[in-house]
Amino acid sequence: MGASSSQAGELACRLALMAWERKQKIFIITTTKAASEQLVKLMWEYPKGRFLPHAGVDNQDFDKAPINIGTLSGLNPTDVVINLCPEAVPQPERFRRVLEIVPYAEDERQASRVKYKVYRNLGLKPQTHETGAPSR
Repeated sequence: MGASSSQAGELACRLALMAWERKQKIFIITTTKAASEQLVKLMWEYPKGRFLPHAGVDNQDFDKAPINIGTLSGLNPTDVVINLCPEAVPQPERFRRVLEIVPYAEDERQASRVKYKVYRNLGLKPQTHETGAPSR
């Protein structure tokens, strides 16, 4: 999936909404604590007209929320992982689904290519889905 960094957050929200509607537990991995906080704020506003029950790893209700947001070090058992960081998810086979959002910017895509190879080398068969070209 291709996205700019701002579109990546919105796409992560849409993907989390779809998984939550299927009664799945979701963990969204961000690159930094600040990025996690930014995504927590976005979830209050996007998608418009919907509320996504979420909590950042520092929130006392973290375990109760179906959508968790944090860095890779806070990754906990879950059904769906949405990865917004440049590293591959360790032991991806322990999750029902791992969703990677690939940046549109060519210089940022290299990490996604590496992750794709890591997953293939683990015996997984990554599938790709285009979300459309970015609006300019």
